[in-house]
Amino acid sequence: MMEEFEMKILVLNCGSSSLKYQLIDMENEQVLTKGLCERIGIDGSVLTHKVPGKDNYVVETPMPDHSVAVQLVLDALTSAEHGVIKSVDEINAIGHRVLHGGTKFTKSIVVNEDVKAAIRECFDLGPLHNPANLMGIEVAEKLFPGVPNVGVFDTEFGMTLAPEAYLYPLPYSLYEELRIRRYGFHGTSHKYIAKATAAFLGKPLSELNSITMHLGNGSSMSAVQNGKCIDTSMGLTPLEGLMMGTRCGSIDPAIVPFMMEKKGMTPQEADTVLNKKSGLLGICGTSDMRDVHANIEKGDEKAALAFKMLTRSIKKVLGSYFFLLGKVDSIVFTAGIGENDEFVREAVCEGLEPFGIKIDKKENHTRKPGARVISTPDSRIPVLIIPTNEELEIATTTMRIVEESQK
Repeated sequence: MMEEFEMKILVLNCGSSSLKYQLIDMENEQVLTKGLCERIGIDGSVLTHKVPGKDNYVVETPMPDHSVAVQLVLDALTSAEHGVIKSVDEINAIGHRVLHGGTKFTKSIVVNEDVKAAIRECFDLGPLHNPANLMGIEVAEKLFPGVPNVGVFDTEFGMTLAPEAYLYPLPYSLYEELRIRRYGFHGTSHKYIAKATAAFLGKPLSELNSITMHLGNGSSMSAVQNGKCIDTSMGLTPLEGLMMGTRCGSIDPAIVPFMMEKKGMTPQEADTVLNKKSGLLGICGTSDMRDVHANIEKGDEKAALAFKMLTRSIKKVLGSYFFLLGKVDSIVFTAGIGENDEFVREAVCEGLEPFGIKIDKKENHTRKPGARVISTPDSRIPVLIIPTNEELEIATTTMRIVEESQK
C-alpha cells in the first residue's frame, strides 16, 4: 500500500469545452500547481498554468479536443521551467469529477471498463458533462499508463436520500424505465462542507445536523442529518431548486408546454431558455451578482427585483429544511456568492431572529479568509462561512479509494 506522504494526486475536471486541473501533494494538502484549459474545440484555445510564487504560464495554441488539452497539461506539469514534477511517475493517482453516476454509484470508485460503460449510460442525464468527463478519463488512461483513475461523482452525496425524498410524484414506471428521480448535484462541495462544519464545531460528523447553501452561478442547498444528506434542492438535473445565474430553478412544470405551444419552441429550445436564458440573466440582463449590485446602486428596478427573487428562493428552501431536520446545529454559506456576497447573506437571514438566527452585521460585512462565524454570540444557531474546496475533496477521496483498493 502507498504511504500517504508519497501521494501526489492530479485532479481533473473536464467540461464540454474546458479542463480544470490541480496537482496536490497529500502530505500537507499543498496545491503544487493548478490551471485551466479554455475553449477546447473552439477558436482561441488557451492554457493558463499557475504555480505558487511564479508568474502564470500561458499557452495560446489550438486544442481541437481534450486529448490535446491533457497533453498540454502534462507538458506544463513536467516542464523544466514551469513544471513541478520531473515525470509522470510522480503522479500516484488521478481523481476525476464526474457529474452523473445515475443509480449505479453510491460512492467513488476506481475506474474500469464497467465504470466507463455506466458513465456512458448516463450521457442522457448529463449530456454536457458526462461525455467530457469520460473523455478525460480515457485520455488520462493513455497519457498516464498504469496510474489509477478514480471517478468521484457529483451525485454521490445525494445517494443517501430516502425514497420519499428522491422520488417524484409521477407514474412509478417512469422511475423504473427512465431513472427519473432526484439525484442532487454539487455533492462534492456539500460533502466537503459537511465534514468541515463538523470539524469547525468540534463534533463528530455522525452527529451533525446542518443546512449548507452552495451559492454561485449554479446554486444548491442540502439538508444534512447525522452527517448524511436527507434532502437537496437540485433534482434529476441541476435545473431544479433555487433561482440561479442563468437557470430558472423550480417553476410550475406546466409553463414548459405552455411556452412551447405559444412560442412554437422545440424541446431543445425550451431547455435552452430554462437553463441558459433565465434566472438573474432573464430578469435583469446579467448573471453576475457584482453587476446586479452595481445596477441596483444605479437605480435599476429589475436588478433589485432579481436580487429579491434570488434571496426569497433561498429563504423558502432554508425554511423547509428546518422543518425536515427539526434540530439544526448550523447554517453554512459557501461558494462564490455564499462566501463573498454579504448582501445576499444578510437578506437571507433577515427577519429570522424569532427562530434563533441573528447575524452580526459588522462581522458579516467584513472580508476575511477561512472558516468563520458571522452570527452574534447569542444566536441560538451559528451561521458560518466555510470556503468550499471541491478539488481537495476529490483528491482526499481519490487517495482513500486507491489505498483501499491496494489493501
